[in-house]
Amino acid sequence: MDIREILRQVRAGESDWQIHKAVGVNRRTIKKYREWAQREGLLSGPLPPIEALEKRLQQSFPETPPPHQQSTLEAYRELVEQLHGQGVSGKVIWQRVQEQGYLGSIGAVYRFLKHLKQPPPGSDAVVRVERAPGEEAQVDFGYAGYMLDEQGRRRKAWCFVMTLSWSRHSYVEFVFDQRVETWLELHRRAFEFFGGVPRKIVTDNLKAAIVRACWEGTDPQVQWAYRECAEHYGFLIGPCRPATPQHKGKVERGVGYVKDNCLAGRGELRLSEANPLARDWCLTTAGLRIHGTTKQQPLVQFTETEQSILLPLPTQPYEQAIWKEAKVGRDCYVTFENAYYSVPFRLVGQTVRVRGSQRELRIFTLDFEVVATHSRASAPGIRSTHHDHLPPYKLPGLLWNADFVLAMASRIGPATRLTVERLLDDRVVDPLPKVRRLLQLVDSCGEERLEAACQRALAHDDPAYMTVKRILAQRLDESTMPSLPLPTTVATTFARTPDELVEHVYAGGTSWR
Repeated sequence: MDIREILRQVRAGESDWQIHKAVGVNRRTIKKYREWAQREGLLSGPLPPIEALEKRLQQSFPETPPPHQQSTLEAYRELVEQLHGQGVSGKVIWQRVQEQGYLGSIGAVYRFLKHLKQPPPGSDAVVRVERAPGEEAQVDFGYAGYMLDEQGRRRKAWCFVMTLSWSRHSYVEFVFDQRVETWLELHRRAFEFFGGVPRKIVTDNLKAAIVRACWEGTDPQVQWAYRECAEHYGFLIGPCRPATPQHKGKVERGVGYVKDNCLAGRGELRLSEANPLARDWCLTTAGLRIHGTTKQQPLVQFTETEQSILLPLPTQPYEQAIWKEAKVGRDCYVTFENAYYSVPFRLVGQTVRVRGSQRELRIFTLDFEVVATHSRASAPGIRSTHHDHLPPYKLPGLLWNADFVLAMASRIGPATRLTVERLLDDRVVDPLPKVRRLLQLVDSCGEERLEAACQRALAHDDPAYMTVKRILAQRLDESTMPSLPLPTTVATTFARTPDELVEHVYAGGTSWR
């Protein structure tokens, strides 16, 4: 354009000095272009347009190109590129090419490598992607510094920002952790703040959202709880590829803006103070500013256009459900949130999927077959057990307690229950093994005979397991015995009545005593 101005002033009859004063170009340069214009016939008639003049200059103007300086390493290019691709340092590359006869300096090597590292023209070009109203929101978690909890303790706080991609209206909240439960609850509150749901949420690869990132050749693995949340609200999850923060550039600066503006100069706030402050800041300072890209006020854009286009909120908020994979221990339990839940013993050593909601916990195989359902434990350390999950041959050691054996004895008869009560009075040796063996006699003799044997043992004030067993073995329970009232209290002495001392019952010629 300067050359075209020179030609225009030459055609107007201006001298080289006048053109120099007006354009600021050296007079020798002006003379050179005047002579070129005369040769090309450009001093009369209409001036060609700027693009035609540029093409004519390139074709006919006598300009000597600058000399091309070829690197002294050009003869060793293949070797240098190979070593550089292997990560070899410039100094070592210099030593290797010297072994091949290179006489140049190490500086020439570094200049050559710098030229190799230059990206091809246009390789750093980007394309700005704009979204339609209600189409997308971008979320980010960032460190917000220290804040105080309700007890006044200093804790690291994190800033959650959700920004609507079209209007740039944002929701901000501070939390003390990045757990899955927190992540889901933040989404619920953000949607309620906006009064609707965008059709897609773009997120990075934090563990609360993405279990496995989208590397080359693989698909991202989304947290099951986040999948359920997305299904409940109707939005799609759009995880970024690793190390590509520019893919959510509309929110990427959000955390820094919150720290530099909303929190700046306020000291260490309590979390309970910071969140109302952030909410008000979103509706005033951040919402009413002129956005640097859109040149519009985010809150005005949101209320006038975007809010009505968002997906409606469901009638009920999402009930949080946390998914995890767990290995079934040898004791037939899995651990979830520091509580223990039984699983069928056939799955010992296998990995299962656990879904825990606020009221219920369900356990699945990896093929999503439901194998157990429990009520959610109210506190850590609680053990929830379904007895049919345990090996049958291990159940007696778990089930046979005092209440269980008394209930079982009651079903057999009053004499059996009284015998069990007398056995349970032992305060020195654990009585449950003897009681269990006593009640298991039902398997061989039946309830009627066991009840009769216990009645005979009680009549003689000897309700011992071996006594009942001998009565059954010698079939003494089937013989007639004088009617004796069952004792109602435990004997306090070793005294015996005369009848007890002289009574002998023989079976096969031998006394059962």
